[in-house]
Amino acid sequence: MVDAQAIEEVVRFTAELIRIDTTNHGGGDGDERGAAEYAAGKLAEVGVEAQILEKAPNRSNVVARIEGAEPDAPALLVHGHMDVVPAEAADWSVDPFGGEIRDGMLWGRGAIDMKSMNAMVLAAVRSWAREGVKPRRPIVIAFTADEEASAEYGSEYLANVHADLFADCTEGVSESGGFTFHGGNGLRLYPIGAGERGTAWLRLSARGTAGHGSRANPDNAVSKLAAAVARIGAYEWPLRLTPTVRAALTELAAVYGVEPDLDDVDGLMAKLGPAAQLVESTLRNSANPTVLQAGYKVNVIPEHAYAEVDGRVLPGGEAEFEATMDELCGPDVAWEYQHRTQPLAAPVDSPAFAAMRAAIRRFDPEGRPVPFCMSGGTDAKQFARLGITGYGFSPLGQTPELGYGRLAHGVDERVPVDGLGFGLRVLDDFLRNA
Repeated sequence: MVDAQAIEEVVRFTAELIRIDTTNHGGGDGDERGAAEYAAGKLAEVGVEAQILEKAPNRSNVVARIEGAEPDAPALLVHGHMDVVPAEAADWSVDPFGGEIRDGMLWGRGAIDMKSMNAMVLAAVRSWAREGVKPRRPIVIAFTADEEASAEYGSEYLANVHADLFADCTEGVSESGGFTFHGGNGLRLYPIGAGERGTAWLRLSARGTAGHGSRANPDNAVSKLAAAVARIGAYEWPLRLTPTVRAALTELAAVYGVEPDLDDVDGLMAKLGPAAQLVESTLRNSANPTVLQAGYKVNVIPEHAYAEVDGRVLPGGEAEFEATMDELCGPDVAWEYQHRTQPLAAPVDSPAFAAMRAAIRRFDPEGRPVPFCMSGGTDAKQFARLGITGYGFSPLGQTPELGYGRLAHGVDERVPVDGLGFGLRVLDDFLRNA
């Protein structure tokens, strides 16, 4: 059990990390050095040696190892990214990088995603040092750069160049799981990530004949591209139930006391109330047009037109996704991957998953931990290439009026101060006993 100092530290560390601006603007424009030095310093204060590793200046990663009470047990990777998405200060009620505490909430960019998790790890490790205890199995800690872009400077770099640091890790935990989800009628769910859709960011291109905007032109690149984008946006992807989503639907049906009819998923979803949000984006592949580029003057028909599409792919759905994109784009529009990562699936009957369930129930006996598949992706995809099974488990207590999904990347991102203490207790319990 963590001590009072650890509870104080997790709040203070979260606030101090928020005040270190680690905005990732994409395209290689980011700076995690300050946060890396901060984290390494907090570990060094309790005798834990940490390495700062960089692919490029100031794109910093931190890796440290805590030996376990059973040194021959397989190691557990605990990883969290230090970068955050941009925040437009004019849109916020507070300074997004102020780390301000107001009305029982800690506000700021990264409060949820995911500086609070990093602060929990630091506070837990420091409490172990004060108590003179060790976790059951070795723990490898990785604080990464660039997760909010391509991971090129972060987990991808670590997996490619420093794989030896993770050689004995069999499982890993990181963001997007273990938080309170209020399911209506006082029901508290705790979704634990046991899968991720793969990332398929696409660039579409169409070529036509340039000409004057006043003349007939049947070979218009913009028209070709627009037609393909419209088909992609309107396409209804078929239902595809992965094992993780099947498990999520089955357990949620039990929680809500309804028949788990997987032959009528739409009917089942209607009976799950707010909890339908946990699975609705992972029932199918998806492709959302997000960027259009063409032309430079209203009376000039351009030769080229481009679009970008955010595709997400379920485990086992890669071939179907590619065939569908070929069909939707047609012969006049070419597409290629701009960024691609694999979908992931993790077993929900593993000892690690059971330990996560147990940790949540220990501190919220009426809470209901359930598996779910994440609609997006995390650094777990990069570490999966090293044979590390990834779970989403960054515990956090949330009040009914706050939504994890709504506030992550959103305006006025904030977490309950008490929720940080709850998250630390749950995470500490899991890490000690996993």
